[in-house]
Amino acid sequence: MTVATLTSEAKTRSRGRPREFDMDAVLDSALRVFSKRGYHATSISDLTEAMGLASGSIYKAFKDKRGVFLTAFGRYRQLGRRRLEAMIASAETGRDKVSQMVMYYTELSYGEAGRKGCLVVGGANDFALLDEEAAAHIVTAFAADEKLMADLIRIGQADGTIPKTVDPAAAALAFLCFTKGLRVIGKTGRSREEMVSAAEAAMKLVT
Repeated sequence: MTVATLTSEAKTRSRGRPREFDMDAVLDSALRVFSKRGYHATSISDLTEAMGLASGSIYKAFKDKRGVFLTAFGRYRQLGRRRLEAMIASAETGRDKVSQMVMYYTELSYGEAGRKGCLVVGGANDFALLDEEAAAHIVTAFAADEKLMADLIRIGQADGTIPKTVDPAAAALAFLCFTKGLRVIGKTGRSREEMVSAAEAAMKLVT
């Protein structure tokens, strides 16, 4: 039997071996820990307890805590983007689409969801100066939100629901600052009424 045959059989056995855990489920558990505690305050023991995995399994699957975070961050963005785009798609006009995007973050910024915080915002604090590769993921997430908002504003200008005098780029950056700020303030226990009032005030940016 040749080395090539042995390698092929090993790969076949590896592909046929069932996964030892549900990747999405353990990542969701890790997300809850990172969102609540932040990256630096989260320990491997915190993750093993939340994910229901032995430390050896975590190191094998993700290499280290940073690997867990980056993998979980990718899932966090994917799920969040899917929900956000569904909300935006439900609105007919450009201005309503902007409002839906603002309200998406508003609804995440009070109560239990608000206290959990935002992995993107938390990651910006944790990685901005310490880890260029990880920080790049945060920058990409912010840029994607900013671009989406600018595109929605332009849709509103095209359909007449947002004045042409509004600068899409400047307003999009202002909304980015507002929505990420909401996620920070949300950890302090503000009420839904307060957050919705703030969102309504922010919508004057496109009036």
